[in-house]
Amino acid sequence: MTSADKLLAQNPVFAVLPQPKRDALLQEAIKRHYQKGETIAMVGDFWPYLFIVAEGGVSARKSSVEGRSLVVTTFEKGDIFWGLAFFYEDMTMPVSLEAIKSTRIYLWSREQMHPLLEKEGAFAWELARMMIKKMARASEILEEMAFQPVAGRLAKLLIETSSNSAMGAITRSLTLDEMAARIGSTREMVCRFLHRFADDGIIDITRTEFRITDNGRLAELARNSKG
Repeated sequence: MTSADKLLAQNPVFAVLPQPKRDALLQEAIKRHYQKGETIAMVGDFWPYLFIVAEGGVSARKSSVEGRSLVVTTFEKGDIFWGLAFFYEDMTMPVSLEAIKSTRIYLWSREQMHPLLEKEGAFAWELARMMIKKMARASEILEEMAFQPVAGRLAKLLIETSSNSAMGAITRSLTLDEMAARIGSTREMVCRFLHRFADDGIIDITRTEFRITDNGRLAELARNSKG
């Protein structure tokens, strides 16, 4: 089994399809490669595609007229997403999609997938279940933005990021602007709270990384800062 075969076989939506149909989908897929920072789709685009991340990662972003950016969610290897026009042809993208590192994706158009969705009930059902999960996550994000102060959102981001890093260290390649975009704040507020966390002995800041020194207090901040 090739890496592309495994990619589809391990995804709960594609996994319900028989092997021959997964093989056919891989043959029909539109394959795209993007460098870090490249745009895949823009807010307002009519983008009738469903995609799976084969390598790298993709962020979904919203921007304000003042130029502030919010990372609504991210998609890693094996994750799938779609433009609204994949289901409703007159609906535009509510977010921009951007590669967060060197990224490969496989895309299928509305026209390519429509016959499969009509014929394969299990496939359509699993895609519907995936949509419900995405909607539930969007609701969680809105709740966090509405009721959780910046300190709590930043604490949660640090915990999540450090859990995916070697030895719990967070490299400073994750910039203040990127942190601000992920928690819906400004770089100035992020900088202020990072230094407050450092002054309180919760994190250590060096020229190259942030390191959590008091997991308990940081977790408490993330839990207790909800309104």
